[in-house]
Amino acid sequence: MSGNASTNTTNTWDWSWKTTPGMGAALVAGGAYSVAAMGTATGLPPIHAGAVAAAGAVAQATVDLRRDRPAGHILARASAWLAAGGWTATTIAHGTPFGWTPFGVWAAGATAGLVLATGLARGEQATRAGRAAALLQRWADGQAAEWHQRLTALFRLEGHNVSGVKPWPEDVGYTVRLELPPGVESLPGNAARVIAGALRLPRGGGVEILDGEEHGTVMIRVNLVDVLATTIAFPEGDLPVTTINNPIEIGRHPDGTPVLLPMVDTCTVMIGQTDSGKTNAANVVNGKVLQANDVLVWHIDTTGAGLSLPWLRAWALDGTAKRPVLDWVAPTEEEAHIMLDVAIEGMAARKTGYQDLMLSVDDDKIPVSPDVPEILIVADEIAQLPQSILEKLNAVINVGRATRFREMSIGLRATADVSTPAMKKQSQNRIGMRVSDPEELGHLFPYGQGRLDPRAARHQGSGHVSYPGADGITMPARPFKAERLTPSRIGSLSVQFADRRPTMDALTVDTPSGRYYASRWARTLPVLFKGKALAATTRPWTDVPMMRPPISERGIPMTGTDPTKPTAAPASTTPASTPADAGPIDGARMSELLDQARQRLRDPDRAGRDVAGADVADAFAEVLARTGPTQWGEPTGTGKEAKNPVPELLLRAHRALEEAGGRLYTADLADALDTDAQSLGNELNMLMRAVGVSRPGVGSIRVDGGQPRSGYLAETLADAIDNYRA
Repeated sequence: MSGNASTNTTNTWDWSWKTTPGMGAALVAGGAYSVAAMGTATGLPPIHAGAVAAAGAVAQATVDLRRDRPAGHILARASAWLAAGGWTATTIAHGTPFGWTPFGVWAAGATAGLVLATGLARGEQATRAGRAAALLQRWADGQAAEWHQRLTALFRLEGHNVSGVKPWPEDVGYTVRLELPPGVESLPGNAARVIAGALRLPRGGGVEILDGEEHGTVMIRVNLVDVLATTIAFPEGDLPVTTINNPIEIGRHPDGTPVLLPMVDTCTVMIGQTDSGKTNAANVVNGKVLQANDVLVWHIDTTGAGLSLPWLRAWALDGTAKRPVLDWVAPTEEEAHIMLDVAIEGMAARKTGYQDLMLSVDDDKIPVSPDVPEILIVADEIAQLPQSILEKLNAVINVGRATRFREMSIGLRATADVSTPAMKKQSQNRIGMRVSDPEELGHLFPYGQGRLDPRAARHQGSGHVSYPGADGITMPARPFKAERLTPSRIGSLSVQFADRRPTMDALTVDTPSGRYYASRWARTLPVLFKGKALAATTRPWTDVPMMRPPISERGIPMTGTDPTKPTAAPASTTPASTPADAGPIDGARMSELLDQARQRLRDPDRAGRDVAGADVADAFAEVLARTGPTQWGEPTGTGKEAKNPVPELLLRAHRALEEAGGRLYTADLADALDTDAQSLGNELNMLMRAVGVSRPGVGSIRVDGGQPRSGYLAETLADAIDNYRA
């Protein structure tokens, strides 16, 4: 199995002879004493010992000359060899090394040699360091002068000062510290590209311009080598136990420094186009988090659970892991609701139940430990989640920090129609994998527009990242390359990390919704691994009474209701002529009603209604009837046929697009409809997804030859209107 193979190691001999100068002197002294003892016993002629010492002195002097050591050091080392050889020859000539006189002379010589060797080594080290510093200073002075002239020529600067040039390890680049002239706060927005062109850097290299520690200072980071083109493998072998209290390393910056994401206090948002390496980067985050023993990881992925399945295979199918490395996976919207209800009620329970624990550490946040683990909720493909689930995710993001519930959102884009405002505003960890449009980086990172170049992260698995530093201040976005985590390595990690998973604290699940936690795998494993035989290792989690919450008329699980008690009979499925809850419909209410219709179509028996075989039109007709004809569409006649099944927002948006020539950016369409772009994007996309319509090109369009931006086409909305009328 992969898990066993990954942990096997081959014992090899290390033939390198690494000694300190002091140890080397001790070995020479010991060798001299041994030769004297053996020579006395075997009748070795003294001249032979002298010849060996002379040869050693000559060899040592030759080596020292090649290493350009000072003359005094060469003489001292050669003399040490001759002294050791002279003592050996004299001792053999006198017959024994075991008397007090020969032993005393030997001990004194050995001590002197040890002190001399150590002193010479330190002196040489200081000399080499001084020479290196002098060479580096000459190089830096020359570079500073060149950069002063270069910046004057490129940007017509006057009164600036290049106060330092510092090379990076392994000669992959260097940093220039620039003091700008008074009254100038920064270089032009395209300065990085201008400088890279002037230096004729290779395509894999590049220039980053960062703010210095003081106002008026700029750090110009010049990358001479395409570090991001290399593959950075996820660490192999048995990995040590870590804690979520420490940042996790997920990759490297172009200068070789690690990317360290703090996960205990901070939420994370990750975006990236298809084939950008987004899934691999998400798996690297999973792997580094699961290496800790004080965190439980929950996944939400209603599009097939592709992110979760590799982590569960060793436990669910192969049986090589004794327990699941992931604590919970929600592959359906119903399970996602249950999970988030448990999280929201668990946050409230922790907030009141752990007051004494927080007081014991004098902090307003719960200290994370294996006894009270952090819960990390990873939501993949967030664009496919309905508004009702996104609102619960927002609750975790907004108020879960003190109670140690954190969230990571993964999506294709950072625009308002994919990521909620809370996901970006409350996420200091921001990861933008490879994109082709600079506008995408502008949506995700502050000041990204114009300052970040997608070409700086052009390799698969690379992107841009920003995160808080050790001082808690979020650093500007920089390119990085994520480590590579293969499926086989995920399998071995699943086995390795399973044994270090903590147990959920009882307080968190001692809530009304918490009753559904114990049977989570009984509900989800048949969905995750359809038609496959589950391993015996799953039985402790599946051989439990399965509990499912009742489903409300809105299609949402009622986890706060006791499923053992009878509930009110469901409302009739026959549309009423006068809706009981007629009135103004807001976005949240509309979202709930659409979720209800989708739930009924997806799982009609669970919804408690006899709508087996109903199609999309039947289900949505009932929702439309309950909300009234004038709230969703415009009357087209009288009586039952008067109800227009097309949402009014779609009709208004379509008219505005036709009047504008067939296409508009989202912001311009919002202005035409007198609303804000974010709300408009959320509602329109939700309405289109409900009838199976999506925007081409992931929603990016061009208007009048401008830059690609989020927008809408009249023909796309026309397709949605036709589907509603069908």
